[in-house]
Amino acid sequence: MCIIFFKFDPRPVSKNAYRLILASNRDEFYHRPSKMAEFWGNNNEILSGLDMEEGKEGGTWLGISTRGKLAALTNYLQPRQDPDARGRGELVAHFLTADMDSFSYLKKVSTEGHLYNGFNLLAADLSTEKGDVFCYYGNQGEPEPIVLAPGTYGLSNALLDTPWRKLCFGKRLFLEAVERSQALPKEVLVAQLLDVLNNEEAQLPDPAIEDQGREYVQPILSKYAAVCVRCPGYGTRTNTVILVDVDGHVTFTERSMVDKDPSRWETRTHEFRLQS
Repeated sequence: MCIIFFKFDPRPVSKNAYRLILASNRDEFYHRPSKMAEFWGNNNEILSGLDMEEGKEGGTWLGISTRGKLAALTNYLQPRQDPDARGRGELVAHFLTADMDSFSYLKKVSTEGHLYNGFNLLAADLSTEKGDVFCYYGNQGEPEPIVLAPGTYGLSNALLDTPWRKLCFGKRLFLEAVERSQALPKEVLVAQLLDVLNNEEAQLPDPAIEDQGREYVQPILSKYAAVCVRCPGYGTRTNTVILVDVDGHVTFTERSMVDKDPSRWETRTHEFRLQS
């Protein structure tokens, strides 16, 4: 279970506005090995965390490159998982390394979607000169990817903007922070977005999540019904905030759980300028 809120405006009127504000949670088993976000090895172009689970090494849930490629993934809530399906984290990693635009890449992915368990994939080309393009594809929804209009979106473990109560609640908190963004120092905005991501108020009852997850037992679904998920051995392990200003300056802040301990966290920030 994961959640992503984002607002993009390729041509903001104000110099103080951001082209992109994105806030995301990665929910995962605490014991699943992964690396915190950093630039890949000798490649100082791609920035992401990395899955280190055996057989799925090198996949990721969220990443961005200095060339302006950005991708993010959430799983689709479905009780029956195919244990032989391909690892979904490769979908993000392949886009970050591919020489394809976001729509063409998702078009290709849509022909292979049946090889994976349920997923949602956002892919974007961030270009200061040409303007930013965001695209979306979910393999449990329409057969073709779509190009998104500028605006504010929420994505959890159903299709884009499916009105789960926790998504609507979190999106409202996200928008409240976004509306103040031009008046806030960047560090304060990041802190407020991290507060949104760490809200543990369960949004119940939620008939939509109960219907989609009807084969799960009720206590488990109830624990999934908050923006920040906190269960024994499973929950929100990583908060990520990405800001892109009008000049293409990127601020990537990641707050990660340390040593499988929900009381210990480390925050790192990476900053760079888009090359495109």
